[in-house]
Amino acid sequence: MALVVFDLDGTISRHDTLLAYLIGFLRRNPARWPRVLLWIPAVLLFVTGFADRGALKSALMKAALGGCSRAKIDAWTDRYVSELLQHGVFADALSAVAQHRSARDLLVLMSASPDLYVAEIARRLGFFEAICTGVRWQGERFGGELTTPNRRGAEKALCFAALQQRYPGMPTVAYANSASDFDHMRLADAAWLVNPSPALLRDAEHAHFRVLTWR
Repeated sequence: MALVVFDLDGTISRHDTLLAYLIGFLRRNPARWPRVLLWIPAVLLFVTGFADRGALKSALMKAALGGCSRAKIDAWTDRYVSELLQHGVFADALSAVAQHRSARDLLVLMSASPDLYVAEIARRLGFFEAICTGVRWQGERFGGELTTPNRRGAEKALCFAALQQRYPGMPTVAYANSASDFDHMRLADAAWLVNPSPALLRDAEHAHFRVLTWR
């Protein structure tokens, strides 16, 4: 039995999940499209270094979803996750998850994406736990402020280390796809880099990560 931690975006899913989630919601609620203009200052602050990824993420979610009811967002989450798992994931990733689940490994989905939908993806795929970026609700209305650090890079490594402390002595395996994941991948007993670019492949070889090509 092993502790097996999967990244989401680009590892299980074929694309960034948050932007697809927000744009899909706006398409089904076209009266909210003008709120996309609020993305412009948030993006400018990010690219000029005056805001980090967490602040950008919060601003995008607030603009698209701010003030919407939990029921409305939950309904969209249900549809989005169904569509994502049908058409937007690597079949090889689902096979790997199923194999680890059959081996009774402890499966954890760890993502910088928000808990709007990550926990539901984890539930449907049979993960034991989801670790992701938390977002705030104001009662039954969506607020959008982050309630946790953005679960990326060094923050992911802290979460991974905390898992190792919770399950001492259990072998650890990590699946991920980007350079920002290297911090926590280095902590794993076995680390698999999924579909790396040529430049990232060279870095993976130096870090002694194994490489997978998933379709």
